[in-house]
Amino acid sequence: MRIGDPRRNDLAQYDGLADQWWEAAGGFAMLHWLAASRAGHVPPAAGPDALLVDLACGGGLMAPHAARLGYRHVGVDLGAAGLRVAADHGVLAVRGSVLAVPLRDGCADVVVAGEILEHVAEHEAVLAEAARLLRPGGTLVVDAIAATRLAEVVAVRIAERLPGGPPPGIHDPALFVDRRRLLAAADRLGLDLRLVGLRPSVRDVVAWRLGRRDVVRMRPLRTTAVLFAGYGRKREAPGRRGAPPARTVER
Repeated sequence: MRIGDPRRNDLAQYDGLADQWWEAAGGFAMLHWLAASRAGHVPPAAGPDALLVDLACGGGLMAPHAARLGYRHVGVDLGAAGLRVAADHGVLAVRGSVLAVPLRDGCADVVVAGEILEHVAEHEAVLAEAARLLRPGGTLVVDAIAATRLAEVVAVRIAERLPGGPPPGIHDPALFVDRRRLLAAADRLGLDLRLVGLRPSVRDVVAWRLGRRDVVRMRPLRTTAVLFAGYGRKREAPGRRGAPPARTVER
């Protein structure tokens, strides 16, 4: 297990900022943008009982997207303050660890794991829980920060100083995600996963700063060396290999 900087990655900061979860221009602004981006890769619910499990749901920012797409929305998090906010927005809130989710195997049509991998040392364990929860053919959407020097500069030294960026000190580069290991783990777990780089639309950021937009659109990038998303499905048959992991791991 990697040991990070004890002065960083204090997740209690999220509880301290709980009143800002739903403020479009508050401390969690970029998480609104990412929630909208994730939703764009979730298919409409196949029926009224379709379930979306939201790992590390925080204040439940996926709630309007899950409702629009027709899913029952279960949010799992350790933070009690965030879960209360999520419940106020219609999320069925479950307090628990993303490393041992208190839900049954194969219960989920969709699992979303947004902005959590870079906050834990056990990346593969989180992915294993996602695979366990998904039914065969189910959809997985993740996003995280890559373990690169460039990501450390952009996501920590620059982004933490910008409006809409992460709270100062919330990210520890020692916990950033090795993309090759992530893809290899996904393959072993029966998940066909491809990675895509993400960045905020510069035009939208300007409009957001001027108060003309509530949400900034995330644009795809060929490089996954800073912020990236992973889109995939759980294979239909145990042991049956899908397409090889996409070659999207740029340095």
